[in-house]
Amino acid sequence: MSEEIFSFLADESCDFCIVRALRNAGYNVVYISELRPGSTDEEVLHISNERNLLLLTEDKDFGEWISAHGEKNPGIIFIRFPANVRSILGQTIVQLVKKSGHKLLGSFTVLEPGKIRIKKTPE
Repeated sequence: MSEEIFSFLADESCDFCIVRALRNAGYNVVYISELRPGSTDEEVLHISNERNLLLLTEDKDFGEWISAHGEKNPGIIFIRFPANVRSILGQTIVQLVKKSGHKLLGSFTVLEPGKIRIKKTPE
C-alpha cells in the first residue's frame, strides 16, 4: 500500500503539532477544530467513518466507545504522551505511519513514548 492512501481526522484533543507534522510529511489531515469545532465524540466517529479517515485522538473515551459499542471504523490512533516528551510527538507519529501504515487500518492503536500497541477492532 502506498502512503498516499492514509488520510486522518484529528479530534479537538489532539495537539496541533500532530496535525502540522503529518501535513508537513504530505498526509491529508482534517482537523475537527477547523471543520466542526465542538463536535461530540459520536459526531467525530461519524465523520471519521463517513470520510474513511483514521482518527487521531488523545481522548481515551474513543477506545471505550469502540469496545463498548463494537463500532466499525477506519482505525483509531490513541496518543498518550506526557508533557516531558511532547517535543518528539510530531516526529513519532510520522514514523508510526510510515512504518506501520497498513497495520493501522481497522485497528485501535495506542502510541506511547517507546511503545506501540496495535489491536484489530471487531469487524
